[in-house]
Amino acid sequence: MNGLLNVIRRLGAMVVEGVWRIGFAARFFMLLLRHSGQSLMRIHLTVREIYFSGVLSLLIIVVSGLFVGMVLGLQGYETLQRYGSGDALGVLVSLSLTRELGPVVAGLLFASRAGLAVTAEIGLMKTTEQLDAMDMMAVNPIARVVAPRFWGGVISMPLLAALFSAMGVFGGWLIGVVFIGVDDGAFWSQMQAAVDFRFDIMNGVLKSFVFGATVALIAVFEGYDCTPTAEGLSRAITRTVVTSALAILALDFVLTSLMFRGQS
Repeated sequence: MNGLLNVIRRLGAMVVEGVWRIGFAARFFMLLLRHSGQSLMRIHLTVREIYFSGVLSLLIIVVSGLFVGMVLGLQGYETLQRYGSGDALGVLVSLSLTRELGPVVAGLLFASRAGLAVTAEIGLMKTTEQLDAMDMMAVNPIARVVAPRFWGGVISMPLLAALFSAMGVFGGWLIGVVFIGVDDGAFWSQMQAAVDFRFDIMNGVLKSFVFGATVALIAVFEGYDCTPTAEGLSRAITRTVVTSALAILALDFVLTSLMFRGQS
């Protein structure tokens, strides 16, 4: 009986803590939006974070996109060739990347590289009491530290996803046309005829924007809310990566279901 009560007590404590963190995160997000005007007025802060989150993530995004596109070209051609549709390889590669793989994989890579770094940076500032020092000097840490990093991630993510998709299409063309021998004109013409700007490209941009805002919010919140110890910072970094990955996959399902419903 005591064991059952302990389980119920622990479960209740977890639920209460979860609800409290959700409420605190919502309040934190509202404060972030409230003070975003101050940070955007100092545009150099946001530009610096765009460089940190976006430009420094280019290597992993470009290389990963190239290899994902090459794998799609290999696997897709083998499957399409069974049905005599090898020339439709461009359609398969482009739709797979613009609709799903581009935003999702780029978001996961963005979370593991830029999101982790942002959490570690803000968490270290909290651990070393730099945020408290800003408060003592009448400098709002949310406007000075958190908001530029949030908007840097929001702006960077759609651009990174677009580069990922572009490199993926190039990788698919490289494998399909250069190495396998698919007709170059058929590859590009069928891709241009099948890809719709509104339902395919813009939906992918919308997904990447939502993923960028989600990852950036999780990263800055976990860093700002972490326990100011080495162990607390380690746990915050782990939560950032895990929570961002789960949020991206869950939001991808929700957004995809809404987009397909809108098309039908």
